Amino acid sequence: MKYRVAFLSLHGCPVARLGEKDTGGMNVYLKETAKHLGKLGIKTDVYTRVHDLNDEEIISLGINARVIHIKAGELSHTKEDLYHTGPEFVGNILRFQKRENIEYDLVHAHYWLSGYPGIELSKLWASPLVSTFHTLAKLKLKAKVGEKESEHRISSESETILKSHGIVVSTESEVSDIKELYFKVNENSTNFKIRVISPGVDLDVFKPGDRSAARNKLGLTKAKMVLYAGRLEPLKGIDIAIEAVSKLDTQEIVNLTVVGGDSTSEDIVLELKSLAGSLGISERVKFIGSISQSELADYYRAADVLIFPSYYESFGLVALEAMASGIPVVASRVGGLMDLIKNGEAGYLVPFRCAESFAEKLEVILANPSLQEAMGESANAIAMKCGWEDVAKNLAKFYMSLSSEFSLKLKKSSK
Repeated sequence: MKYRVAFLSLHGCPVARLGEKDTGGMNVYLKETAKHLGKLGIKTDVYTRVHDLNDEEIISLGINARVIHIKAGELSHTKEDLYHTGPEFVGNILRFQKRENIEYDLVHAHYWLSGYPGIELSKLWASPLVSTFHTLAKLKLKAKVGEKESEHRISSESETILKSHGIVVSTESEVSDIKELYFKVNENSTNFKIRVISPGVDLDVFKPGDRSAARNKLGLTKAKMVLYAGRLEPLKGIDIAIEAVSKLDTQEIVNLTVVGGDSTSEDIVLELKSLAGSLGISERVKFIGSISQSELADYYRAADVLIFPSYYESFGLVALEAMASGIPVVASRVGGLMDLIKNGEAGYLVPFRCAESFAEKLEVILANPSLQEAMGESANAIAMKCGWEDVAKNLAKFYMSLSSEFSLKLKKSSK
């Protein structure tokens, strides 16, 4: 099959170190979908900006899949600065494309910053545009008081929705959110399709294992362990996790391990450590920093339960990884987590972002080993149906259907 797709990810690089500032589930999504599309015979190029002087221009992700680093802005540019680098990103992609003498059958733009490049390249290449937003500005603003999003982002998301030929979302709730918050802005547009294709998980990396062995490998104590994994930012509710652990009414020692963050997260780590100190649990809260996927898998296996108190999650890939590893999840009842976690089976969904509610559910699991084991098995059974291979197959089918329709429209318009 001669079919080539251009992934556009101005902001997120699929080979960036996970858990650092602005890296997370989207980076995993890009890497895994590109790899598995490549295995299906679809040549997939992931265009992203140069974010490090040591970046190689081209990095292979496997058969038929590669990352291509393109100059766009200065290395010091923040995510907010990148909006203005769209034209440069497009121009340098076009230069690379002409140099390599390649053509693309479809463009797939990821995140709002790739919206303008996606629209422009779709027109220039006469190829259909698919968009995946991963998070939406208007939902983030609704989720937590004090969140700020630029007008550039909101207008970009609205225009990209209007001009996309297809939109891929993670959950049915995201379909409703787009229609409620954005579609009414573009109510005259009826020419795009929304397809629900949930992200997957690497079942070879994230799988159940011996908890004691994992703790020994990581040099952890035998105390009960609550795990948080992900970026360190206020929207993730890590302060709620710390407060919840401080309120646990149990005779056993329970530690909270926080995985994620880098040198740019130092201020928030200091704030969280100060919070733990004020609650008298400094010695029981440990910050690990950013780690590899294989080491993260060991932390999942070492944990008794994952806590995920986010104010907003479009999907929640970390929760799926934990479930694949056979541990229950106590998470906020928001976004994609509502579709992923079966309340009372794979863990608990907490409707209120308050420490007491999370502590109550954590206590139930930690105090009942048989329940913890049953929930872990149920979580794993759900995750086993979510491999990346199936995600890629569903994406490929969607791409092909859009390409066929797009070709027919081009033929009709040319007559």
